[in-house]
Amino acid sequence: MLWRPDEYSYRHSALAGFVDWLAWQRGVEVDGYRELYDYSVADLAGFWGAVAEYFEVGFHRPYDQILTSEQLPGAHWFPGASLNYAEHALRVGPGKDDNDIAVIALTEAGERRQLSYGQLRAQVAAAQAGIRALGVVEGDRVVALTPNCAQTLVAFLATASIGAVWSSCSPEFGAQAVCDRFAQLQPTVLIAVDGYRYAGRSIDTRDVVHAVQQRLPSLHATVLIDFLDAGATLPGTVPWSKLIEPGPEAVTSPTFAAVPFEHPLWVLYSSGTTGLPKGIVHGHGGMLLEHLKALALQADLGPGQRFFWYTTTGWMMWNFLIAGLLVGCTVVLYDGSPVHATPDTLWRLVESERLSYFGTSATYLQSCHKRGLRPADHYDLSQLRAIGSTGSPLSPESFDWVLESVGTHVQICSISGGTDVCTAFLCAAPSVPVWRGEISCRALGAAVAAFDENGTGLIDAVGELVLTKPMPGMPVALWNDADGSRLAATYFSRYPGMWCHGDWVQITSRGSCVLYGRSDATLNRGGVRMGTAEFYRVIASCDQVLDALVVEIGGAGTSNSNDAGEVLCCVVLAPGAAISVVETQLVAMLRSQLSPRHVPDRFIEIFEVPVTLNGKKCEIPVRRILAGVPIEQAVSTAALRNPEALIELCDRVRRTLPA
Repeated sequence: MLWRPDEYSYRHSALAGFVDWLAWQRGVEVDGYRELYDYSVADLAGFWGAVAEYFEVGFHRPYDQILTSEQLPGAHWFPGASLNYAEHALRVGPGKDDNDIAVIALTEAGERRQLSYGQLRAQVAAAQAGIRALGVVEGDRVVALTPNCAQTLVAFLATASIGAVWSSCSPEFGAQAVCDRFAQLQPTVLIAVDGYRYAGRSIDTRDVVHAVQQRLPSLHATVLIDFLDAGATLPGTVPWSKLIEPGPEAVTSPTFAAVPFEHPLWVLYSSGTTGLPKGIVHGHGGMLLEHLKALALQADLGPGQRFFWYTTTGWMMWNFLIAGLLVGCTVVLYDGSPVHATPDTLWRLVESERLSYFGTSATYLQSCHKRGLRPADHYDLSQLRAIGSTGSPLSPESFDWVLESVGTHVQICSISGGTDVCTAFLCAAPSVPVWRGEISCRALGAAVAAFDENGTGLIDAVGELVLTKPMPGMPVALWNDADGSRLAATYFSRYPGMWCHGDWVQITSRGSCVLYGRSDATLNRGGVRMGTAEFYRVIASCDQVLDALVVEIGGAGTSNSNDAGEVLCCVVLAPGAAISVVETQLVAMLRSQLSPRHVPDRFIEIFEVPVTLNGKKCEIPVRRILAGVPIEQAVSTAALRNPEALIELCDRVRRTLPA
């Protein structure tokens, strides 16, 4: 156990307040988090109804019932109700008076912009009027090719306020990747930037914007934000400054369309590595309830706190980050490289902005460990109370590093969920300890289980991660899937009536969880299936390895056959390291810490691990290409951040194969 909650902090948490309220208002008395969790999944209607009432969700029209049934797929939440997500983000409340700070936006070039809640409301009101003037009405789609900046947040809230549907991509996406996503939606308005800065470079994106305009015939207008160069223009666009220019009768607060509970709020996308990205539709009400629960009850965020997550607008964590407005905290946005101009850039930000909650990826924390950073030796981190980590399993060594180099007072909040639900169903809580290498608990209202291949629930054993009951954050639909057949095939075909997420998980007897990687990237050694995360946990402890990708080629793959293929371990080495030395070390480590059957057949040095635009390792595309599938059929290179790394890796592996 690395961290234990103290009684004083817990008693002043939102979770403790909610538990007290349940006993007082509902007569539901629970002793500890485990009992609260059991109640939350046993009585879904009671729990989610309590969340709505406790957080004073403003329904314009009351609901007929809370949950139609627990059938999956097919469950519907709060039918009959109407509300608006943006209204709750902007309404006056604790921590959200006009002078309270809503947003701090930073760039790697040192620019800093700050908006109070009053200023944010005024800018959203102006943008709302401007977007309406472009002809956008309820149900239309507004898409954005924009960085993690204040203007993007304003545009999203304005879009949601009128009941239009939002979708965004990071400006690093190429024209093909953008159109693969946005063309499905037939958007009315595109909001874009002239360019952005990353790692000290200025990248002009106007050619990409122009190409996207030409390939989206549904567009009525394009709005250009002069983010890189003040006053930058592009023919056929409306300047952002013009869009938000106050009219003769300036309005300081937006109006809000009352939309049905399941009305589309935004469309997120699957990785799209093997075809067109799936458009995942989330509703106003589901996201509102889920994010209120996740940020207040699980993350203990609220008024007076500063919430940061390193993300781009193309990752669901951007949507999760800006939800901090719902609970009245200050959201801190950062656009740029996390290591420009020094490796400790983000830790300097923790000190300068007095962050309460610092969210990042497991890969970033691992890289800090590998670089030998010790932030607590150089920065005042006393205000920091929690570090969030997601994107991949956080290795036990990274837990140790946070404890030793950031501070023993910091709660390590390793979380896991996905774009599919735009939240985490494995997470932390202010009343639950942190154990080394483990995710502290299952999220309230998320009926998470580990199933074996026969659909039997497991404890203290690895199984498929499933959700046995509905939760409001599940997608209301996939885009262009009118009959729901693609939705059913994607999530509910493996175990009928259950959501199968595609991860290996172990739920311990004390309620914590350990992730073992994607189940569709499973390796089969002698009939024993293993997730790649098991390898990465061990490899991460080797200081001479910066990154790695483990993949099986040939053989039975994920089948139940005993006919194993060949396991390759492709490694990115630290400067000065030799592959022969590293291979000897890793063989000994994997043999002793896992088992002899876990030792890869070959170790190959590569320059970079290929990843998707959202930072996921390309294990499956690599496996498909090495199995002989042409690259253009195996993967959409537009969905990759570094397609040249994929080509280089596969070429290197092929050169090592027998003639």
